[in-house]
Amino acid sequence: MSEIKVKEYLKKYNMDQRIIRTDKSSATVKEAAEAFNTEERRIAKSLTFMLNSGPIMIVLAGDAKIDNSKYKSLFNEKAHMIPFENVETIIGHPVGGVCPFAVNKEVTIYLDESLKRFETVFPACGECYNAIELTIKELEEVTNYKNWIDVSKLNM
Repeated sequence: MSEIKVKEYLKKYNMDQRIIRTDKSSATVKEAAEAFNTEERRIAKSLTFMLNSGPIMIVLAGDAKIDNSKYKSLFNEKAHMIPFENVETIIGHPVGGVCPFAVNKEVTIYLDESLKRFETVFPACGECYNAIELTIKELEEVTNYKNWIDVSKLNM
């Protein structure tokens, strides 16, 4: 169901036919990189958090993780990830397929600076067997993101 919502959403941008399907799971960064024959760092992972003001999604590079001090400095709150069992209800997509397309209207989306290192990235498309390759400009165009932010650090 989530994949159908995403496909309809991307149709507005003439990108629905660009969704890549695979028989392999792409639920994790490592699995997605293998399934789509790319580097883990080019997987655009979507992490979900709950602020006092409501749910947010931060899309960041596959080799990045949230820097708690940067997060707290920006949002004035500690990072509280949305519990696994609540993600689909709150965000609109199941874990493993969470993406910045066709999310529930109360979700605020942010793009992390860690993505800007790449010409193209691979966000999921609503389930754990698909993705789409987008340029950073295309990612900006098709997500209703609020701002670019810097709340990550690279895994070394």
